[in-house]
Amino acid sequence: MLELKSYLRSLERSRHALTREDRPKTFALAGREWDLLDGVFAPPFSATTEVALKILGLVGDGEERFRRQGSFLEVGSGTGVIAVSAALAGCRRVVATDISSSAVENTRMNAERHMVADRVRALESDVFSALDPGERFDTVYWHSNFVLAPPEYRYMTEHEAAYVDPGYRAHRRYLAEAPLLLAEGGRALLQFSDRGDLDRLYELAADCGRELTVLCRYSFLERTEILEHILLEITVAA
Repeated sequence: MLELKSYLRSLERSRHALTREDRPKTFALAGREWDLLDGVFAPPFSATTEVALKILGLVGDGEERFRRQGSFLEVGSGTGVIAVSAALAGCRRVVATDISSSAVENTRMNAERHMVADRVRALESDVFSALDPGERFDTVYWHSNFVLAPPEYRYMTEHEAAYVDPGYRAHRRYLAEAPLLLAEGGRALLQFSDRGDLDRLYELAADCGRELTVLCRYSFLERTEILEHILLEITVAA
């Protein structure tokens, strides 16, 4: 398990995913075709995006985790699969943010490909920094970069930000700010993993005055390893 949690291993996975000779320009997922730009996290090389679709109830018979007719904010949109799928599922307003300009463009391309560009707005943003003041959402969601890197680590590429979070700085911001962006009755969701430091996450939540509730756990095989992803709801502590 310590090897699974190694940030060095995750960084090597990031470098390999950028340079693989079989990296495609398009890929199939959940019965649809998607564009993939250079420098953007590649769902064909990891089961985690498909797992996210299942956890959120966007494919199959999974439990619905958000208001289908409501508004949806995704942090770290990458190719835009989740954001576009939320729009296709009925969300009337979707905002997708990513720190990578390539990922923002990729999300826009896939929104156009699937004819929901009128409902999906993609923004280059460090977590919530580019949002309009006063914007509120029925669902705020982040499939996080759950592997903990040392606080002093500095990203060599934007792509690495999809894999590791130095000092869990982004996680602290998300825990603190996500509940403040909710409309009445909304939900702040965080998809985490047993590759991350769950104990540290709970400590950060307590420091921020937040409580974490496990909504579901999903185990799956990735290559030769059994991994578990955890969907958490963040609420303001009583």
